[in-house]
Amino acid sequence: MGDSTGSTKHLVEIDDVSKNFGANQVLRGVSLSVDRGEAVVIAGPSGSGKSTLLRCINALETIDSGEIRFEGRSVSAAGKDVYGLRAEMGMVFQQFNLFPHKTVLENVTLGPVEVKGIDRSQAVSKAEELLARVGISEKASASPADLSGGQQQRVAIARALAMEPKLMLFDEPTSALDPEMIREVLDVMRDLARDGMTMIVVTHEMGFAREVCDRLVFIDEGVIVEEGPPDEFFTAAKSERARDFVDKILHH
Repeated sequence: MGDSTGSTKHLVEIDDVSKNFGANQVLRGVSLSVDRGEAVVIAGPSGSGKSTLLRCINALETIDSGEIRFEGRSVSAAGKDVYGLRAEMGMVFQQFNLFPHKTVLENVTLGPVEVKGIDRSQAVSKAEELLARVGISEKASASPADLSGGQQQRVAIARALAMEPKLMLFDEPTSALDPEMIREVLDVMRDLARDGMTMIVVTHEMGFAREVCDRLVFIDEGVIVEEGPPDEFFTAAKSERARDFVDKILHH
């Protein structure tokens, strides 16, 4: 990696991005930058464009106008290189997307061995270390079907980390989980943020946002309405739409 990419201040730069699905404009001129080591939470009502924005960052969705850069490299102009770019971004979805016919350990080692060509024994010891980090070492030889939803999501996080990403994207990682499992997944994410992982998290878990994120970005109807430190957002949101959102959360 040359100095030109290493010295870019922002890890992610989103510049005036718009995205349409047919006649429906989902993102309208969104601009946002995320620094290395920053934990950013994207919040907003359902259907506001949060998940779409996340999926545009790693080119799972194409954009209609504007530009997204990762370490100074254009994501939309990456062409075939998009797979290389994507390998540097870990993505954790609402659904765990584990390979059902492979063990937990195999799920975590697959990417490093197949995509990065890492030696199998090295990948296994790294996977064991990651499973310990997310608190499920004892499940290494289990099949995903034998795990709870919270455990499966922790495997999905370990699997993403096994690729040694520079950025972690979380798309509502706890919304498919039972309440008692949400905490165990958020605890893992909290530790990651404390260890300095750059993270962009779409979530409805505002307690987590308040405690963990450096900055909260509030999106409504495809537009960033406001952004700032989470405490400021919860105690003194500037816009009526944001105050409305906070009000619903605090009193539901």
